[in-house]
Amino acid sequence: MASLAEIRAKLKEQETRSTGGSTSGGDNAIYPFWNIKEGESTTFRFLPDGDADNTFFWKERLMIKLPFQGIKGETDSRPVQVQVPCMEMYGDGCNILQEVRGWFKDPALEDMGRKYWKKRSYIFQGFVTDNPLTDDTTPENPIRRFIIGPQIFQIIKQALMDPDMEELPTDYTAGVDFRLNKTSKGGYADYGTSTWARRERPLGDAEMAAVNTHGLFNMSDFLPKKPGEVEVKVMSEMFEASVDGEAYDAERWSQYFRPAGMQARTGDPQKAASPQATAVSQSAPVAPTPAPEAAPVAADPAPAAEAAGGGAQDILAMIRSRQG
Repeated sequence: MASLAEIRAKLKEQETRSTGGSTSGGDNAIYPFWNIKEGESTTFRFLPDGDADNTFFWKERLMIKLPFQGIKGETDSRPVQVQVPCMEMYGDGCNILQEVRGWFKDPALEDMGRKYWKKRSYIFQGFVTDNPLTDDTTPENPIRRFIIGPQIFQIIKQALMDPDMEELPTDYTAGVDFRLNKTSKGGYADYGTSTWARRERPLGDAEMAAVNTHGLFNMSDFLPKKPGEVEVKVMSEMFEASVDGEAYDAERWSQYFRPAGMQARTGDPQKAASPQATAVSQSAPVAPTPAPEAAPVAADPAPAAEAAGGGAQDILAMIRSRQG
């Protein structure tokens, strides 16, 4: 388990880098805190990652949402959305983001760029010590997983960087609980008033028994499998089709990536792909969309009226001209 000093050093390193550059098994282990009512609170006690090589007690998850007009061949099909992993999650370059970054230099393409920008979340684990969800049933293994968005993560991170925090909040004897408060702001759920407890609390006997009995999850097990060469090609193909306003083609892509609830087709997907290629599973659901995360800012943005002047076809034409 990494020390608090090691975590702080790693966070500072990431900040410097950022500034300088510019399977769920069908159980209810994931706690749906986003379902609590406005004005309610819930309390977590975070636990370390089961992977001792992970400096942090969380894993970052980067996904890209690809919207489609519908499903090819289905006349009554509604719009669908497919999530694909961003290759930056694995330390590689992402072809999709490389394309999208350029759109933020053109005010008319900024909205389109935000639509395809990576969505960031963080996977934690721990106990729910105060649960306002009456319809939520604690599983046999009470160690739950949490899909945390950027706003809550910043509160967690700021406390870790505070010199007044002397012990890791995940410490079994000297750790502290996290109080998550739900309000609303600008039509979105807001968790900005969430905070850490002021007093340390050792884990109770039942909590320690759960850790000793069930062990800790390895957070990396709940990230999507890293796409191989074939999957990367498929993601790029799907991205282009999505931007062009095409329908989702299950015959070509469902073996690899598909909308939630759709089964893979057994025909001949991706004829040019290797027959050994396997579908990339999406191992953790995503909470309802929070307030939009900041994306690259365009230089010298034009007035809003000018940016909004073009229609969808004009925007697509500009994108294609940039690709050319």
